[in-house]
Amino acid sequence: MIKKEDIEIFYILLFITGICLILALKKKQFKLLTIPFIAIALYIVAEIIMIPLPLLDTVKFIFSLQ
Repeated sequence: MIKKEDIEIFYILLFITGICLILALKKKQFKLLTIPFIAIALYIVAEIIMIPLPLLDTVKFIFSLQ
């Protein structure tokens, strides 16, 4: 089931993406399009850090999933 917090984060990331897309097209600075990818990567890292296991065990578990 999707939680309310997940929907809020989705809308925040969608808003960041929209703003960056508009600014990149207006200013013709396409390096602004990397900002949404950085935001998503930071969100993923924050979610991994919040797991109540040691960080190395968590990373090993994530990469061992098939």
